[in-house]
Amino acid sequence: EDAKATVDAAQAHGGQVIVPAMDVMDLGTMAVVTDAGGAAIGAWQPGVHQGFAVHAEPGAPGWFELHTRDYDATVEFYREVFAWDAHVMSDTPEFRYTTLGEGDGQLAGIMDASAFLPEGVPALWSIYFGVEDTDAALARIADLGGATVQPAEDTPYGRLAQAADPTGALFKLVAGA
Repeated sequence: EDAKATVDAAQAHGGQVIVPAMDVMDLGTMAVVTDAGGAAIGAWQPGVHQGFAVHAEPGAPGWFELHTRDYDATVEFYREVFAWDAHVMSDTPEFRYTTLGEGDGQLAGIMDASAFLPEGVPALWSIYFGVEDTDAALARIADLGGATVQPAEDTPYGRLAQAADPTGALFKLVAGA
């Protein structure tokens, strides 16, 4: 709602400013900060451009997932800075995961990645795009110069895969969720 206030709150809760709040013509105001675990996140205060309107449909973002080593501080950061409802899905030594949002409004998850995130790799966000058919989407990505990073597999959350675009940018696919 207020990009400048978001920047201030991020700094107050262990984040750092990468790009201070700045107007993008009349489209809106943007800022980029890091969270308490070091992952970069953008903030958008709408002007005439409201942001994306389609969610969890084929061709649109369906889920966002943060892998962090500083799980507790990161969950608290998102609670405090964005006033997101945080719901612990699992809190065992093997798997710690919190979802952000309420019910059908859940939009993201935070995973404790301290056991598997390689040393030197910072905390990072992954985006999941909805697709009709994960395997067909991977084939189309290959046709367009991208690559399969993690082959499709069936999970309780749908058929998931990870791919890279021709520049190496990583993203995930989900069908049937």
